Amino acid sequence: MPRYDAHCALTYSPEQLFDLAADVERYPEFLPGWIAARVRKHEGDIYYTDQIVGFAMARQRFDSKTVLRRPERIDVTSTDRAFSRFHLVWIFEPLPDNRCQVALAVDLELRSLLVQDLFHRAIGRTLRSVMSAFEARAHRLHGPSASPCSSTKPGGA
Repeated sequence: MPRYDAHCALTYSPEQLFDLAADVERYPEFLPGWIAARVRKHEGDIYYTDQIVGFAMARQRFDSKTVLRRPERIDVTSTDRAFSRFHLVWIFEPLPDNRCQVALAVDLELRSLLVQDLFHRAIGRTLRSVMSAFEARAHRLHGPSASPCSSTKPGGA
């Protein structure tokens, strides 16, 4: 399965966008497909969550570990038995004119071939929706940005 990426250049600080992405318990309020998210344990810059996501006709519950490297990067991994491989990363790069390049990369493989096929068919559309919702949330919290999100594409491994 290829890695998928989505990118945005937005007129917010890396810290503002990092905090928005790190607030996983708020995801069900604004991200399409996020049904539930609960942080079960904090250990410094690491937290462990229980999440439920749904896409197409599938719903998946999973545990994850999130490592915060404020304000540059957030790494999310899971050893949940639903996945053969799971790594999601948010990257926040400062740009000139008080802007920030936000990148979201997803590299995962599900054990269920049926769910994997559904995921593969929906991932491009889903990531575009996630980044659009992320951008809209930033607008609501911090005011409008002049730079829209770019398209989602398969990336390298």
